[in-house]
Amino acid sequence: MLSERKIATVFGASGFLGRYVVQRLAARGYTVRAAVRDTEAAKIVRPVGVAGQIVALYAPVSQEALAARAIEGADTVINLAGILVESQKGDFYRTHTDGAGRVARLAHAAGARLVHVSAIGANPASPSIYARSKGEGEQAVKSVHPRAAILRPSVIFGAEDEFFNRFAKMAALFPVLPIVYGETKFQPVYVANVADAVLAALGPLGAGKLFELGGPQQQSFKALIQHMLAIIERKSHIWDMPIGLARLLAMIPGSGLTADQITLLALDNVVTPGLPGLLELGIAPTPMDLVLPLYLARYRVGGRRHNDVFNE
Repeated sequence: MLSERKIATVFGASGFLGRYVVQRLAARGYTVRAAVRDTEAAKIVRPVGVAGQIVALYAPVSQEALAARAIEGADTVINLAGILVESQKGDFYRTHTDGAGRVARLAHAAGARLVHVSAIGANPASPSIYARSKGEGEQAVKSVHPRAAILRPSVIFGAEDEFFNRFAKMAALFPVLPIVYGETKFQPVYVANVADAVLAALGPLGAGKLFELGGPQQQSFKALIQHMLAIIERKSHIWDMPIGLARLLAMIPGSGLTADQITLLALDNVVTPGLPGLLELGIAPTPMDLVLPLYLARYRVGGRRHNDVFNE
């Protein structure tokens, strides 16, 4: 049962998942502090609440005083802050490890419950810096806030995602789609399911537990791209690049690929058997085919743009 106090601080509120989480909190009557690195970007979440209900705060997880100000007086803290690529060396650890520990420590000191969103594959021993920083971040959270709920989603899909949209845009422009490690398995999970899981984890079901969130289907990277191409009715050739060539490409600034991403792509991104997930949080996973055609239709020849956001 959610608290009678109605102040929630959401770090990373302006991101893809954050927008859906803020919408759900607003619908439940919360005043939401959207703690972000870019307050202009946070404007996107303001319309989901009534006037004054969504308050944007400049509060990067790397800044102690600003993060503390954002949490002060809140009874609920949700940490969605994360990056996929470093702008500067050490950004993964500053955000995923140090930042996660800082938010958890401040939330515990404030007496606030906490949901921390990590990622499948988070592991302090991972060869990927991204996954290693996520794993160490989980350890930091648990060490200072034992009752925090930790959620690990697989790749998240939805109208504004950076996975299917990225490759669909490329398919609309180019005859060849390069990928790496095409046989790596993914278990895409719908953004609305993940947002619902965040809210469910605020209750007794989530306290002190770890959940891995995946959809009902596991498919290889290549199979997912083939499925996307079938939906948008395009015939781009999928090129599973040799790893050596991919690593050479990753050395070129601005190539859109990094060495750490290649390392991460070598690892399957599916839920661990036996760990609780969506079903244990009372959520039925949404199949991809109920959602993908709705927003990928814009990439068909003559397709119309689908602009419905926050309606899932």
